[in-house]
Amino acid sequence: MSQPARTLAASHAHMHLTSIARAIRVAFAASFCLLVAASPLASQQPAAVAPTGRPLKTTAVAVEAYAIVEGRHGRLIRDLNANDFILAEDAVPQKITYFARETNTALSLGLAIDTSLSQGRLLGTEQTAAKEFLHSVLRSGDQAFVMNFDVDVKLLEDFTGATADLARAVDSAQINETGASILQQGAAPAQGGTHLYDAVYLASNELMKARLGRKVLVLVTDGEDEGSKSHLQESIESAENANVIVYSIIVSDPEFYALMGASYHGDASIRKLARDTGGRTIRVKSNDQIAEAFDQIARELRAQYLLGYFPASPRHDGSFRRINVSVRGHNYTVRTRTGYYDRGGADSAKLGR
Repeated sequence: MSQPARTLAASHAHMHLTSIARAIRVAFAASFCLLVAASPLASQQPAAVAPTGRPLKTTAVAVEAYAIVEGRHGRLIRDLNANDFILAEDAVPQKITYFARETNTALSLGLAIDTSLSQGRLLGTEQTAAKEFLHSVLRSGDQAFVMNFDVDVKLLEDFTGATADLARAVDSAQINETGASILQQGAAPAQGGTHLYDAVYLASNELMKARLGRKVLVLVTDGEDEGSKSHLQESIESAENANVIVYSIIVSDPEFYALMGASYHGDASIRKLARDTGGRTIRVKSNDQIAEAFDQIARELRAQYLLGYFPASPRHDGSFRRINVSVRGHNYTVRTRTGYYDRGGADSAKLGR
């Protein structure tokens, strides 16, 4: 059986998981999370581990960069070797010390569904396609979670490999037609309410950060944020620090905006989020294309490369180190994270983007 939904409560100071069924513990949970956040141990992560289970290295800080390689017309290139890649950090060539094709590497997958009012006529189709996606993409050893977001961010199913539980969680997502938050009883309904940036922040910090290996978050949304307490850059940095690759399926309903007398501002921000984390944004023009968008993501998840290296000149000063990856002798397009924050310690071992 699926666990009860949990609401991901957000504040600028900290974001934490709370239980809807046990609201009396919210204040305690907030105090505890703030205490943990202040502790030096809170930012420590386990040492980076290769898909074989062996540590990449114990005496230095490793950086991991996941890459997708495309040829002409978006054809996925799946048969490259380590020597085919050229990798540089801040324009300085780096030696690739670990390489793997990610076809069978365990996957931690998050699915976040926009349930704000603007998605009312799209949700049913999205749910059907999302369930098929989870059923087709998850293999032995993979796990996924399901969340939805509107004026609240709710965890509908925590990490599990049970596709039946995940499907029930997807079906349980409902449009928030009132605009009211379940965390603020008696408060006036929010004007709109699509906490997209908060969803990315919370998924990265609360659910993904402690996990090892490939971590991918798939957003199904119109790409507009309304009311988040975190900003776009904060959501990007949270994904970067957790080594999360963000994919976005952009589905909008122009008639809804026309009927509401509102304007749709587009998806430029969410495209930046996907681009900076090494993912991609897929724009869907009709309901019929939603399933194909999920299929595109599924194909890419089984065509990734992992490039691991130890920086030739680590600084550990928190600066942003820019990564560039290309393929020797080919004009291929390589999508990977554009860099990482060199903070040193165990955290940085998993910050390649």
